[in-house]
Amino acid sequence: MASTVTSKPSRPGYGQLLRTPGAWAFLLPGFAARLPFAMLIISIVLLVEHTTGSYGVAGAVSAATGVSMAFFAPLNGKYADRFGQRAVLIPGVLLHTASGLTLTVLALTDAPLWALFVAAVPTGASVPQAGPMVRARWGVKLQGSPLMTTATAFESVTDELTFVLGPLFATALCTSVDPAAGLLTEAGLTLVGGLLFAAQKATQPVPSRGQAHARVDLTSESGATANAAHARVEPVSPLRVPGVRVLIVAFLGIGSVFGGMQVSLAAFTESIGQPGLNGVLYGVFAAGNMLAGVACGAIVWKAAPQKRLLVGYIALAITASGLWAAQSPALLAGIGLLVGMSIAPGLITGYTLVERLVPPTGRTEAFTLLTGAVALGQAAAVTVAGQLEDRAWDGAGFLVPLGGTVLALLTLVTLRSRLAPPPTSRTVARGVGHRPPVSVD
Repeated sequence: MASTVTSKPSRPGYGQLLRTPGAWAFLLPGFAARLPFAMLIISIVLLVEHTTGSYGVAGAVSAATGVSMAFFAPLNGKYADRFGQRAVLIPGVLLHTASGLTLTVLALTDAPLWALFVAAVPTGASVPQAGPMVRARWGVKLQGSPLMTTATAFESVTDELTFVLGPLFATALCTSVDPAAGLLTEAGLTLVGGLLFAAQKATQPVPSRGQAHARVDLTSESGATANAAHARVEPVSPLRVPGVRVLIVAFLGIGSVFGGMQVSLAAFTESIGQPGLNGVLYGVFAAGNMLAGVACGAIVWKAAPQKRLLVGYIALAITASGLWAAQSPALLAGIGLLVGMSIAPGLITGYTLVERLVPPTGRTEAFTLLTGAVALGQAAAVTVAGQLEDRAWDGAGFLVPLGGTVLALLTLVTLRSRLAPPPTSRTVARGVGHRPPVSVD
């Protein structure tokens, strides 16, 4: 009698994750491809403000870039799922580089405002979706593995790291070298990093257009093999998955926190005569996000992800509700740290749920839908918070994160049942004899 020996699986952790065969082949190029996006908005703001003398104009042009990225990111993800990441990345990085250079030239030559907006739209639309594409590659490598939650946390930490380093790098270039240096560097890094990432063909998910038909062999009672039935694997839009639509609302709320914090922290530090504290306070907020992301990836969770998302979002809404009442930099830093620590669990759990809700043929599109939702929420929050700071009292912009998270939380509570993963089996009817349907996993 043969015996089966089962070994106790090792505890999922970052060390085990990074030892995944072939992971570094896409991790390093993926980081190089996603870092430039963290430089893009601040580089546009600093360049356009330098050439026009108006933060309002600079903010409007950068917002046009963000909104364009939010609307076109899901389309890029859809085509990446259908035709392959490489087929989308190469033309995308070429268009982005050309658009960024065009925007730089137009700004430096005092072109009319409409021309800046015209150049800003393709610049945002062609931003390479390297983060979602890396997440999709992890999904291929770790299909069904408990390390998937760790990978999602690792990607969240990586995102936060880029948004700490990117703005600092861009600001240093624009203030120490030349106002155009940030955007020029962003375009160059996008070209190099994007092409390097696109070259990693072995780790990209199989395009849904190229997948073979699924074959189900049917056998009659007499043992004779019936004709094989072919079922084509048709890609399904993630927007048709109810749980994904709920997650989009949740990520819009998270975007409102990012946008509201950016504007309101700048206005707060300006009002107290210490504008230099803006970077420090936002850095504390980002550090909280990073620390919580690291912790989430190190924990072996027993609770269902939909429950973790709800609990984490309650914490986010509660902490965000205290921002508007902070009257000192120290208190604002403490609350901002807690807000940042509450964001990471929501982001990580949301991306984890995508892996359960969406089939592999649509995951890149689903990830870009969530990324686009954050960008859209951020762009809307920047606009609303800016108007509140101009027309109401100092700190009124902090009401935007409060409102955005509370509305998203109400949606999550009401529609939480839609976040449950679908059944893992389907029923196939027999076409021979009168045998009952059987479940095929």
